[in-house]
Amino acid sequence: MSEVVIEARKLSKIYKREEFEVRALDNCDIEINKGEFVALMGPSGSGKSTLMHLIAAMDRATSGKIAVLGEDLSQLSDADLARWRNRHIGFIFQQFNLIPVLTAIENVELPLKLTGLKSRERMRQAETALKLVGLDDRLAHFPRQLSGGQEQRVAIARAIATDPDILLADEPTGNLDAQSAKDVMVMLQKLNKDFGKTIIIVTHDRHAAEYATMIRHLEKGELKPEIEYPQA
Repeated sequence: MSEVVIEARKLSKIYKREEFEVRALDNCDIEINKGEFVALMGPSGSGKSTLMHLIAAMDRATSGKIAVLGEDLSQLSDADLARWRNRHIGFIFQQFNLIPVLTAIENVELPLKLTGLKSRERMRQAETALKLVGLDDRLAHFPRQLSGGQEQRVAIARAIATDPDILLADEPTGNLDAQSAKDVMVMLQKLNKDFGKTIIIVTHDRHAAEYATMIRHLEKGELKPEIEYPQA
């Protein structure tokens, strides 16, 4: 029997701007099982990133319930959410979000500094993560010395360094050329297939979405009931 790791029921998020309300997510129901690779697609403003941020405990829902890995996120304090997120979630950003004055291995080590590991062990895990994404020969390079594709691979290494249960990627190929985008998606597919990582990506790119095991569509804050399975 499949293990449900993400379960949302009637999940809504409303942003207030002066006298206006923007309903970014509207009564969303979704279940994602352990080991699935899900692509969230839809036009800009459809609620894709909002849903991802709620799953990542980077924002709180206005109403409804979301449980991730059996944890009701609405019941956690901000401090507990931060600790929970660091233990269980790896997040990959479109803009890479690397620290320019730190080397590749130092960027990957950053989330490990919150784990209580000693420096030598942190560096060993960071090097292992960079090796996994094919950048063990770029450990001492700064972001400015790397291509866009290499920067995104460093970002992936940073996201997996703590061995999170769930990987989330917001437009991971949005700033990449076609070949670099393909390389990144092949890498995410490998993390899903070979390491059993549960992965959710937000993307406008149909080619990127085809690497997932299923595609879900959002429109105007509503998650469509249809599930699309890409061709293997």
